[in-house]
Amino acid sequence: MSDGQNKMTRCGWVNESKPHYVHYHDHEWGAPVHDDRLLFEMLILEGAQAGLNWETILKRRDNYRAAFKGFDVAACAALTDEELEARIHDDGIIRNRLKIWSVRKNARVFLAIQKEFGSFDAYVWRFVGGQPKRNRPKTLRDVPASTPESDALSKDLKKRGMSFVGSTIMYAYMQAVGMVDDHVETCFRTAK
Repeated sequence: MSDGQNKMTRCGWVNESKPHYVHYHDHEWGAPVHDDRLLFEMLILEGAQAGLNWETILKRRDNYRAAFKGFDVAACAALTDEELEARIHDDGIIRNRLKIWSVRKNARVFLAIQKEFGSFDAYVWRFVGGQPKRNRPKTLRDVPASTPESDALSKDLKKRGMSFVGSTIMYAYMQAVGMVDDHVETCFRTAK
């Protein structure tokens, strides 16, 4: 990273001494995603984060990609019990049995949603009217943990059978895939 990047004003949650955090903030967080594979990846990663901090997951992201077949949805939906059980011994990911087994379950629901709506993208973006909600909070304290939109998304995904999709997780997901842009007003990303 260049000295110029280090002097940029970023959201207060970014640990600027950690390049993966800086890169994620500068290039992904709050940027609209319309690719189903990446939407699935972020859904699984946000669920894996439940009860942990985002850095714990972010620094293991490549390990998750390796463990879960590059987040190919059909391949994840076809994971066998033996393959899932083997992931419990993979110290490159969070070895929580419920989170690991939820990947297959969530992939199967994801595929059903794709079939019903044509794509997961078409389904999920309905919850924000098809356009990113651009908030400009003054500080991180002004960013909510959940919203009526994340409540509705969570409720619908749970009804369809997904796990690790609570409203707070779904709000973080919506931020991650750019459905919601919560870059604070002083952040250089607000100009994008």
